[in-house]
Amino acid sequence: MTASSERAELGDTVAQLRDAVYEDGIGGVPGALPRAWGERLLEDFETLFAEARSRPDGTVNRGTNRFYFTVHPERLRGFVELVTHPVVTALSAEVLGPDWRIVEVAFDVPLPESRYQPWHRDFPTPDETRDERRLTSLAFNLTAVDVTPEMGPFEIAPGTHWDDGSRFDHGMFPNASQTSRYDGLRQPRMPRLGDMSVRSGLTVHRGTPNQSAVARPVLILGVIGPEVDPGPHGLQLSTGYAASLPAELLGRLHATVVPELEPLVQSHTIEGLVMGD
Repeated sequence: MTASSERAELGDTVAQLRDAVYEDGIGGVPGALPRAWGERLLEDFETLFAEARSRPDGTVNRGTNRFYFTVHPERLRGFVELVTHPVVTALSAEVLGPDWRIVEVAFDVPLPESRYQPWHRDFPTPDETRDERRLTSLAFNLTAVDVTPEMGPFEIAPGTHWDDGSRFDHGMFPNASQTSRYDGLRQPRMPRLGDMSVRSGLTVHRGTPNQSAVARPVLILGVIGPEVDPGPHGLQLSTGYAASLPAELLGRLHATVVPELEPLVQSHTIEGLVMGD
């Protein structure tokens, strides 16, 4: 394939994903990365999750047997390959503008015997989305396992990122009278290693019960436009690792550079959320 045809193919892919994200709130890129990349991701996850659970505030409880925790980018062997992936960079620029930034690298993991989460958004609707019908952030998700129906697949209600959330609890949680609509729209997602999805955190979604004997970890890469306050989100890089990164990539990272990595204390919470307890 020639360079010009590769650019044309990338342009078509990005246009289709942009349209999917704006119409459905989610789009997918099957086989975006090699299967071996996903296998390394699982190995790194297992090490990092064990470390996080061994210290106070190393994880956030997202319900029974369900956890969230941020990670140091340099502890993921496939980090640079992911964040420089042409689809990630081109789609982020297309949707969020040229000054988009990476603010979150984290895992969400439902363990065996996790329960249903309530339908929810990840944050209240920003003014730009409500008033201008414009998205200001994206979440790229990459599974660390081949997902099966028994593993408690992620469920999403396509198109609901445009729903009026003014009657949602905390702007994020539909009340009981509204949930039947989301039950009717729900679509389970069962990606395989190497697959990538991208979604708006406003699209109403939930985790489902993991009835298997294994965990279902998913990596979350969060990117934002320049108008967004990153709040508690932010990365930590060691001096040596930061120096090894290409200047353009380093400039994309909303990060603190430290002489040596420090244990991460989790501050990410979802107000009022009782995930299945």
